[in-house]
Amino acid sequence: MRTSRLVAVLPLAFACIANSHADPLRADHPLIGTWTWEVPDAKCSELYRIRKDGTALITSGDEVAETTFTISAKPSAKGFYKWVDRVAKDNGKKDCAGETMRVGQELTNYVNIHPSGQALLLCEREDINTCVGPLTRQKETDN
Repeated sequence: MRTSRLVAVLPLAFACIANSHADPLRADHPLIGTWTWEVPDAKCSELYRIRKDGTALITSGDEVAETTFTISAKPSAKGFYKWVDRVAKDNGKKDCAGETMRVGQELTNYVNIHPSGQALLLCEREDINTCVGPLTRQKETDN
């Protein structure tokens, strides 16, 4: 597995179409919520706030990005949701991998959500051998 390459593009996986509208997710989509990932060997973590309106706020290291995205309503026969993201805003600082994103940058990834709904893997292809994670669901607070 090319973990270093995936770590560099992981925040991109949560970026979507700049200069376009976000497509809302169905109210019970299992991806909605807050997810965290402790990046191996980087002493760094990433936080993803996935909103039902089809936007996300991602922090990775010093980077803060806002994105819009589309994701399939249901998983494929292989159990993966197709996720297409584009960066809408970015503070230009470095993420956990030392990389920066550009507004408008687009990436397609595949998400495999654990049956418990409490963890997910983020993958380059519909192949478990191309994944990073797990990202774990965080308890939502009213703050």
